[in-house]
Amino acid sequence: MDDSMVSSLTSQSTVRTPPRPPSSSSSLLNLPSTMSRSSLSLETLTPSQHVDRMINSSHYKSPSRTIYSDRFIPSRSGSNFALFDISPPTNSPAEGREDSSSAYTTLLRTALFGPDAGVVSPLTPDKRTLSMNPPSRNIFRYKSETRQSMHSLSPFMFDDVVPGVNHSPVKAPRKVPRSPYKVLDAPALQDDFYLNLVDWSSHNVLAVGLGNCVYLWNACSSKVTKLCDLGIDDSVCSVGWAQRGTYLSVGTSNGKVQIWDASQCKKVRSMEGHRLRVGALAWSSSILSSGGRDKSIYQRDIRAQEDFVSKLSGHKSEVCGLKWSYDNRELASGGNDNRLFVWNQHSTQPVLKYCEHTAAVKAIAWSPHLHGLLASGGGTADRCIRFWNTTTNSHLSCMDTGSQVCNLVWSKNVNELVSTHGYSQNQIIVWRYPTMSKLATLTGHTYRVLYLAISPDGQTIVTGAGDETLRFWNVFPSPKSQNTDSEIGASSLGRTIIR
Repeated sequence: MDDSMVSSLTSQSTVRTPPRPPSSSSSLLNLPSTMSRSSLSLETLTPSQHVDRMINSSHYKSPSRTIYSDRFIPSRSGSNFALFDISPPTNSPAEGREDSSSAYTTLLRTALFGPDAGVVSPLTPDKRTLSMNPPSRNIFRYKSETRQSMHSLSPFMFDDVVPGVNHSPVKAPRKVPRSPYKVLDAPALQDDFYLNLVDWSSHNVLAVGLGNCVYLWNACSSKVTKLCDLGIDDSVCSVGWAQRGTYLSVGTSNGKVQIWDASQCKKVRSMEGHRLRVGALAWSSSILSSGGRDKSIYQRDIRAQEDFVSKLSGHKSEVCGLKWSYDNRELASGGNDNRLFVWNQHSTQPVLKYCEHTAAVKAIAWSPHLHGLLASGGGTADRCIRFWNTTTNSHLSCMDTGSQVCNLVWSKNVNELVSTHGYSQNQIIVWRYPTMSKLATLTGHTYRVLYLAISPDGQTIVTGAGDETLRFWNVFPSPKSQNTDSEIGASSLGRTIIR
């Protein structure tokens, strides 16, 4: 029997009968050696005090002696509660139990739902009343306020939580096939960095300059057509399709620019002006721009009788890159003088000049997603892709690719771009903009990947190299679905010859 019960029963007898001398039976009590018989004293209790003591019998401590028990109950008086961010127990046993339960509930809720789960920290004394009565919440109910990423459920990840940052699960990167779905043999495809010998029309026809001839490959039927032969005294240096229709421009090594109607395999006209080879062509509606080794750019209106309507001067070396913006208001040109210039529709001098590249600038691409966003790539000594805002005339960013940048093209469907490279890795890289994280690195060409064109649906690219092959890759998603295969070539696997 508990000592407190003995004391309580003794007190009951005290209330009912007057005190009497100890009998011989009391001397038979088996007391511990450390307890004297004099410590056994009787105490008079009122009925209310007796009831309170019975209720709190397990927490009542005798003021006159030490309680002995058959269980070991550790003393927490020397515990370091601050080590676990738990408030120390108070003097009141009831308040101590509530604080301990509240601290445990708070820590458990924080571990399950994160530090911002709407529960006040136990380290905030002035808000302790709120922490002891947390708002009711059904954890099995789907709510947006408790949606967390899986890694945030761990209590060890709290240091990584940053206010204002979305910690939702990161979307898995899109899988890009690492192999071309089709390969075409292209004999006599020149290994010359300054030429542009491949272009893809809006009617799904690929034009390729091979030696002194131009060949057309229909991507729907895989039919190959020989468009023209310039003869043994001339060679093809560039090809470029008009934005709409079937007109194809051809730049020659003799400095001429020819216009061909591909639907009839008929030459429409031939225009002069350049003294040396024409390595770059770009269309803007009925305006055709041509850049040559003579450092000049000529603007030609195919509706006019004159061979050119204006001449643009500014480059100090061969012009090897030309691209009109999607709104046809700005023309970007790159040269072997390491310069990138921007011209408007009526200027004869560049309105913007960028001189940060340290090698020839052939790779130029305007973003179809953001007005005024221009990307450019430098040659072997530069190896960088740079981004410019022509609206604010500012340099946005630079990415060192580690190898010669030969071509750039933006996806029409997503905010991504692809680059082709030469020395020393001959790779093709798909980038996500603006983070410039690599989605895929494609290899297969054994020579510099000097030529690049994109299909009209924006899903497929074709690359050409000095290894005399054209390789077709599915790299971009369709506008509606990222898993839809391209209409082109999915059923035309294999290797064929383009002529």
